[in-house]
Amino acid sequence: MDAVRLIGAGRRALAEGADTAEMMAEVWQAQALAQAIGSRLAVSGPPELRGEALGLTELAGRGCGVLDPPALDPKDLRAAQLTELDDARETLLCLGGLLGEVGMALVGMASAAADETTYWQCMEAIDAADESRDRVLEMLRKLAAREEAARQELLPGSGNESSPSGAL
Repeated sequence: MDAVRLIGAGRRALAEGADTAEMMAEVWQAQALAQAIGSRLAVSGPPELRGEALGLTELAGRGCGVLDPPALDPKDLRAAQLTELDDARETLLCLGGLLGEVGMALVGMASAAADETTYWQCMEAIDAADESRDRVLEMLRKLAAREEAARQELLPGSGNESSPSGAL
């Protein structure tokens, strides 16, 4: 399934989460999906994104690691359903939104935590989601710079147009 559709499903599920256990499962799913997207971009994405994509993979993995893995049927794991990543820019924009929503949900859960373990899991997951989102924003900046450089090469007067033979 396409990354953007999976991210949308994650955003809807996060918004509909009723209790702490459901919300924690959705946060874990979002981090696992971010990890899968980072891995895909690191392997086959634009070359200038590969370092940041590896960082995203590691940070999102840390985000999964601080949370108890939910009891999910493998067919319900969104990260495992990722088959397409057609548009890196659109995917990263959507993923940045999801990670921002994850952070907000975690703040709410930490504030309402009934026990210290849940509180600290939320705090660690907030940190991982925030750092993952920073990586996503950096990749978007690099994509914008690449697009701007490509536009500049096509502009007249950029020194890249060919001149007639013999012209001074």
